[in-house]
Amino acid sequence: MKWQDVFPVIISILIIILVAILQRQSRALAAILVTMPIISPLSVWIIYSGSSGERQAVTQYTQGLVVGIIPTLFFIITLWLSTRAGLKLAPVLALSYSVWAIVLVTVLGLKRWTGV
Repeated sequence: MKWQDVFPVIISILIIILVAILQRQSRALAAILVTMPIISPLSVWIIYSGSSGERQAVTQYTQGLVVGIIPTLFFIITLWLSTRAGLKLAPVLALSYSVWAIVLVTVLGLKRWTGV
């Protein structure tokens, strides 16, 4: 395995550790760190390295990121609203993942229907 393949994974692990440490000091700062565009560029780096920079592979992957961000946004909004409503963790996660799945299927269906 090459260093350029391992480095993004190491960075991802370090970010998770940093979030675990930061959440004790500032939950808002930890949340901002998690939502920063860090993992996406690292994953693009992995795809780029793995495909030797093949434009089509990177383009297809980044299109998947665009499709995936929409259900993820709904997931995060559902997390926020359901915790604000006072739900416990298990129902919060079950509801949020259910919304995510419904929106994902809808987005993929629209993508297929429109041919985009």
